[in-house]
Amino acid sequence: MNLHLNFSSTNKKSSLNITGSKSETNRLLLLQALFPELKLENISISDDSVVMQKSISRSQKVVDIHHAGTAMRFLTAYFAIKENSDVVLTGSSRMKQRPIKFLVDALQQLGAEINYVENENYPPIRIKGKKLTKNKVTLKANVSSQYISALLLIAPKLENGLELVLEGEITSIPYIRMTLALLNEIGIETSFENNIIKVNSKLKTQNPEVKIESDWSSASYYYSIVALSQIGTQIILSNFKKNSFQGDSILVEIYKSFGVETTFVENQIILEKKEYKCSSVKLNLIESPDIAQTIAVTCFGLGVGCRLEGLHTLKIKETDRLEALKKELSKLGAMVFTTDSILQIAPSTRIKENISIKTYQDHRMAMAFAPLALRTNLIIEDSEVVSKSYPTFWDDLKQIGFEIEEIN
Repeated sequence: MNLHLNFSSTNKKSSLNITGSKSETNRLLLLQALFPELKLENISISDDSVVMQKSISRSQKVVDIHHAGTAMRFLTAYFAIKENSDVVLTGSSRMKQRPIKFLVDALQQLGAEINYVENENYPPIRIKGKKLTKNKVTLKANVSSQYISALLLIAPKLENGLELVLEGEITSIPYIRMTLALLNEIGIETSFENNIIKVNSKLKTQNPEVKIESDWSSASYYYSIVALSQIGTQIILSNFKKNSFQGDSILVEIYKSFGVETTFVENQIILEKKEYKCSSVKLNLIESPDIAQTIAVTCFGLGVGCRLEGLHTLKIKETDRLEALKKELSKLGAMVFTTDSILQIAPSTRIKENISIKTYQDHRMAMAFAPLALRTNLIIEDSEVVSKSYPTFWDDLKQIGFEIEEIN
């Protein structure tokens, strides 16, 4: 389904409830499978989390996680320690192009029995669950943090816990710290010193009730909307914490450059557009790559030049996000330069009208470009991809003044 977006008038003040964090939810769903006494509140309604829940709760010979990359990584580890299980874990055609080798190698170091079904190093994989007694593993530090988190999440149920040694410079540290913080919250002891992470084994949790914070990645689109809006525009978002586990909460600092002020009031954040002066920004997003698309589009919409670094993991996401951004921004009139880890956009005040944005089966492409409707009419192709992380996104945009029309 393609959508035509424009923006006629803004409510100066709007309020929205955002679903629970997909990142926190999927971690806690796996922990709940290991510790059934856990009770979770504000679970994400994203496709990825629904897939995660179904895959854990149902007994199946073949588990198809479709496009859910987090589920692929976390369930690989989960099924590896689920004794007497025998599962083929597979996904979409794109998922079969996303490497799983580093995680499989690490699990095999611990004694796991995992084999490739089609192509070496890629899903689908066959996993025969068994009790793992080894407790030391080494992993390259610059791989996806989801590989690391997958190992940490199963660690409490390993007989001797886990000592994980990371070699080299670590990617996406906030996501690792989120995993450790959630383990700590339910009473599991961990340590993270230099490049060594230790997780103790545990039979039972100490804190069986956890309220999941709303998703900062989803909040990023409203930061972009406020940045592109008139001075004085406010959007209030629910269930966010000042001391968040989520790395994307760095939005609070980054968007100050674009005139967005964040105020924390109880469990809400108030975003308000203020005056600002900014002609260019340079950011290293190695610790928060999921907001790179949002920031790039915001900068283009404001006519602000940007250089975004630390983006090497974007090439193995739902699509090659660097290449996708370059193609779609260029269609709108942007001058874009990319390498394997950098995206650079020249300052520009011209935005082309009625351009059709391809989304490449990537939810973040659809949502990152949507705020540009404040500056130009545009078309979002295959708009339903947003359900991967934020199924109510288009309805929520309508609530705050966007005009959205289905087209053929």
